[in-house]
Amino acid sequence: MSLNNPFDPNSTLHTCSCRQHASQAEHDLAEVDALNQRVIQSTVMRALFPQDAERRNFLRSVGASTAWAAISSLIPFGALEAMAQEKGSLEKKDLKVGFIPITCASPLIMADPLGFYKKEGLNVTMMKTAGWALIRDKVLNKEYDAAHMLAPMPLAISMGVGSNAAPTDVMTIQNINGQAIVLANKHKNNRDPKNWKGFKFAIPFEFSIHNLLLRYYLAEHGINPDTDVQLRVVAPPEMVANLRAGNIDGFLGPDPVNQRAVYDELGFIHILSREIWDGHPCCSFAIPTEFIQQNPNSFAALYRAILKASAMARDPKNRPIMAEVLAPANYLNQPKAVLEQVLTGKFADGLGNVRNVPERVDYDPFPWYSMAYWILSQMKRWGYVKGDIRYKDIAEKVYRLTDARKHMTALGMNPPKENLKKFVVMGKEFDPAKADAYVNSFAIKKA
Repeated sequence: MSLNNPFDPNSTLHTCSCRQHASQAEHDLAEVDALNQRVIQSTVMRALFPQDAERRNFLRSVGASTAWAAISSLIPFGALEAMAQEKGSLEKKDLKVGFIPITCASPLIMADPLGFYKKEGLNVTMMKTAGWALIRDKVLNKEYDAAHMLAPMPLAISMGVGSNAAPTDVMTIQNINGQAIVLANKHKNNRDPKNWKGFKFAIPFEFSIHNLLLRYYLAEHGINPDTDVQLRVVAPPEMVANLRAGNIDGFLGPDPVNQRAVYDELGFIHILSREIWDGHPCCSFAIPTEFIQQNPNSFAALYRAILKASAMARDPKNRPIMAEVLAPANYLNQPKAVLEQVLTGKFADGLGNVRNVPERVDYDPFPWYSMAYWILSQMKRWGYVKGDIRYKDIAEKVYRLTDARKHMTALGMNPPKENLKKFVVMGKEFDPAKADAYVNSFAIKKA
């Protein structure tokens, strides 16, 4: 771990900023415990008072300290974890989990320094990986037990699109929103997409929400993504370097790559992905179906750890400390200032503005079937899959919504009761019950 990583118990820092601990390491570990406690308190309160107004009124009337003391007398501290535990010994304790160094992976990364894996009896090794094809191959070769994957990847892998077919399940959505279209500074006066014919764009992977959203955005402006521009697959850590070298005109990429381009004064944020589809999935936490069948208790333990981390990451109060934890080289290897701009939503856009968009990224873990429907519809639109698609069968096979609802309920996270919902992408409604009609309604699609 980094010398300055505040969550490293072996840190060589020997002074405590509050002067109440023997060392800075003890101080920072106490902060981790306090953060864990806040997560538990928040989830218990939400379970007891699901309505925000009801919860706020209760806290206002008695005060937070009194409220928690009263609840603790009825539900002993730590009962949340006890309630969530499923009986049964872990079949496999030593796990390797792959991730790409981007903020989309925050929940599964944060579960490590916060000790959520260890509290579930798991010994998880976080495997920092260079690109998505490598992530896919290492999961298929059983070098990784589970991995951070782009939301379309488990669907493609399960269907045998782009690789050998291997049933792969989505445990949770890692993040919603949190992406952007970035253009090189030379295009500051060329903001109209209708003028982008001949542009070269980078995307992180063919089976990515980035590819599908960029194609959608371009097509809505009359640009055919297959004939009018070039789309190049570039691993996220290499996107800014390619922008610097002039190899690309821009990219639709994940954070913190987008903000890093602004920080390095190489590009500007043209549009946030939430302005294309607010609430879109980006990354997921995926695991081979075979692993779940062979290791059901280990799977459940891993699920709980990730959901606890997601609950922590959703709380805006935790974003500054997340930026500090994620910054070191063993995780995201980015300046803390860049991560703070991404996670808090107060950021410079490279056009001379400081924007305040708290919803720039969120960590809602619920894997809506309708997300899979939309992804599949766009894979059909652009020719990645041919013929009829069994939307319902594929979505229900790959997205483990039932497990998500069960574990989220056990942790007091109040998951939605519905499996499908309509949503709007660039002003156009998507009804999952009419997915094929949606595909056929577009003027620009694969011939």
